[in-house]
Amino acid sequence: MAIWIGFIALIFAFLALDLGVFHKKAQAESTSKALLWTGFWISMALLFSVFVYFAYTNGWVANPEGLSGQEAVILYITGFLVEKSLSLDNIFVIALIFTYFMVPKQYQHRVLFWGIVGALFFRGIMIGVGAVLIQRFEWMIYVFGALLMYSAYKMWRSGGDEDINPNKNPLLRLLGRYYPVLKQFKGERFFVRLPTKGRKVWAVTPLFVALIVVETTDIVFAVDSIPAIFAITKDPFIVFTSNIFAILGLRSLYFVLASLLEKFRYLKYSLIFILFFVGVKILLSDVYHLPPLISLGVIFAALTAGVAVSLINAKRAESREEEG
Repeated sequence: MAIWIGFIALIFAFLALDLGVFHKKAQAESTSKALLWTGFWISMALLFSVFVYFAYTNGWVANPEGLSGQEAVILYITGFLVEKSLSLDNIFVIALIFTYFMVPKQYQHRVLFWGIVGALFFRGIMIGVGAVLIQRFEWMIYVFGALLMYSAYKMWRSGGDEDINPNKNPLLRLLGRYYPVLKQFKGERFFVRLPTKGRKVWAVTPLFVALIVVETTDIVFAVDSIPAIFAITKDPFIVFTSNIFAILGLRSLYFVLASLLEKFRYLKYSLIFILFFVGVKILLSDVYHLPPLISLGVIFAALTAGVAVSLINAKRAESREEEG
């Protein structure tokens, strides 16, 4: 229990430094600064794998699957890589949400920060519920496998066209019943008090509306990502920590990739393959158990191939434009 409390305290310390020290002022984040933060979060995630090794070698955490330190590290890195890759599709949708609401760049960090805080909370709950379900009903893992394959099919059928329609969001409709929604931004504020008939009432700004849509969208994406991590390992500590570290770097990764998403159009097919691969791996687990190191290699190769093909095609497109 002490290890869990220490990890959660570490995450809160990171978040406090992020918003309270390094991003106190509302300003657009440069790509170079976002790259540095992305490198920081990835470095922290990889550095934590050293702790995972010693924790499982020395028995500092519960080890229901009897993992060695090396096995735990491989599963942790595989889970982190899967969650990080699935978050790329989330970044694309966030970019669409910001475009839809015309959120100024200097306020996007605030939305992403609190969106990530909410994502950490809700994913923690979903991971806890998933762990209990798998422990009590072992057949639930096959439901997760089928869900992943269905998610891969949906992503393939969508063809990359995302439908962002806030008018269909039930939370926004519920919010509109109790609070007036402003049409103009009020700096980086989520709420303002307006004088109405001799008294002041609270109203929400478009920035808060964008936050609600980002948060509910992440919950939808978690329906894909949470089963994916449970397909790799059922160990609660590895599932939770790898997922949290993947989410922590989402804000900085957004500012790095938001302007480059069009160049990585084939990366979506890598994500489709990863979801399908992990789903099949679950459904065939009783017939053949694929070694974790091979799973890690397959996932890494799929991501590398998606990036490489995307960059090659983007370069060819630029060459054709120059020739034209």
